[in-house]
Amino acid sequence: MVPTFSPGSALAEMGRAALRWLLGWWRIVHLGAVLLVLALSPSSYDRAGRSRIAREIYQDTAPILFWYTLLVSLFGLVLIRIVVVTAASYGLSQFALQMVVRVLVLELIPLTAALFVALRIGLPDGREIGRMRLRGELDALRARGIDPLRREVLPRVLAGGFAVLMLAAVAGVVALVLAYLTVHGFTLGGLERYTRTVGQVFTPPLTLIFAIKTFLLALAVSLVPIASGLYDESRPGTRATPVLQALVRLFAVMLLIEAASLIGNYY
Repeated sequence: MVPTFSPGSALAEMGRAALRWLLGWWRIVHLGAVLLVLALSPSSYDRAGRSRIAREIYQDTAPILFWYTLLVSLFGLVLIRIVVVTAASYGLSQFALQMVVRVLVLELIPLTAALFVALRIGLPDGREIGRMRLRGELDALRARGIDPLRREVLPRVLAGGFAVLMLAAVAGVVALVLAYLTVHGFTLGGLERYTRTVGQVFTPPLTLIFAIKTFLLALAVSLVPIASGLYDESRPGTRATPVLQALVRLFAVMLLIEAASLIGNYY
């Protein structure tokens, strides 16, 4: 029997898909609001809570800080050298440092830090939360009178966000030092000119946009994968696994944040 195509059933399926899509985003926003309340609640930072949060922050940040900084340093040296040599060949050496700071520090480092944390921390944490939900561990915590969001989710979200901020801050400082050494060498003679150039880039509006963008990227990387694992919307027989859903949503959010940042910086 040849399957028949029904426009009504196709529209109904599209409507259900749209509702599921909206519901998924609503759950992420709702989870973020609940976690914000928990993060601002003093009861979340009792002795046991502080210990769990500190342990998650250390376990998420310490193992990757050195490797990320090393990778960014190698990539930064190549990029800085290319920009400086290219600018000198066109007689634009006075703009080389500004270009390096804008491209590397303002744009690439926060984005790469967020991607690095998403692959190493965010997605594995979301997958682990999903497994805990399937094994009934979260329901078991509720049965014992323990809030699973406060116990298991909040420390992971705070640790993931902290990791992004720490990686971006350390890599940004290292990139600024490498830019100075590449242009001026191991001398303090160009320090005044260099600080003036960096200050011309980091104007108050651009600094505010940079801080907001980095914070939003940290929030997206730590929240979206956790929400996808906590609220698994995949249906049997489909390829929309929680990890794939988390990747799609995370890339969409990061693209939106980066686009808004570029508009704020250059328009």
